[in-house]
Amino acid sequence: MSINVLLVDDQTLVREGLSSLLSLSDNVTVVAQASSGKEALEKNAQHSIDVILMDIRMPDMDGIEAVETLRSGGCQTPVLMLTTFDDHESIMRAIQAGAEGYLLKDVSLEMLVDAIAALSQGKTWLQPAITERILTGLKNNKSTESTDDKTLVEPLTDKEIAVLRLIAAGLSNHEIAESLFKSTGTVKNQVSSLMAKLGVRDRTRAVLKAIDIGLL
Repeated sequence: MSINVLLVDDQTLVREGLSSLLSLSDNVTVVAQASSGKEALEKNAQHSIDVILMDIRMPDMDGIEAVETLRSGGCQTPVLMLTTFDDHESIMRAIQAGAEGYLLKDVSLEMLVDAIAALSQGKTWLQPAITERILTGLKNNKSTESTDDKTLVEPLTDKEIAVLRLIAAGLSNHEIAESLFKSTGTVKNQVSSLMAKLGVRDRTRAVLKAIDIGLL
């Protein structure tokens, strides 16, 4: 079954180019397009959308504001931010607003389709290169944070931290299992355990939380 995508970007050529590229995939169908965050809200309400592909900087209402509005209204349609801007503040704002994924526009079609598919299955997607930018940005701002927020009720084990580092590198559970010579089931259990200890609901937020409290 094809994944219905709402494509949101204020530049017509970018939208048409992305739409043409995605049409090469048998798994993705662009069912609607919008040129602003406000129009995206309208189109999302008019169509059956599986994943929203959203730019950040747009007139009328930017992508992050659109995500915040969607979430405040109870809409849980997964949002993949696709942008040329890779500063850690924009990335953090997008994730905190409720976006499930973040990619730069120089990614390959294969990675873009993989990310869309992941979000349609309830997963998250954060480009490994972006994780590095977040890490750098957060490290530069550590001095303003309270040490009280860095304490976990139950600390992560060395094995869980090893798994967390591979998650941050962008590896799937299967790839982690192969790397650590473990079964996929064991890795899944460790991922579930570390997310529970970190108090997060998905892999992307696990990495962000771990970076934020200094585990990575």
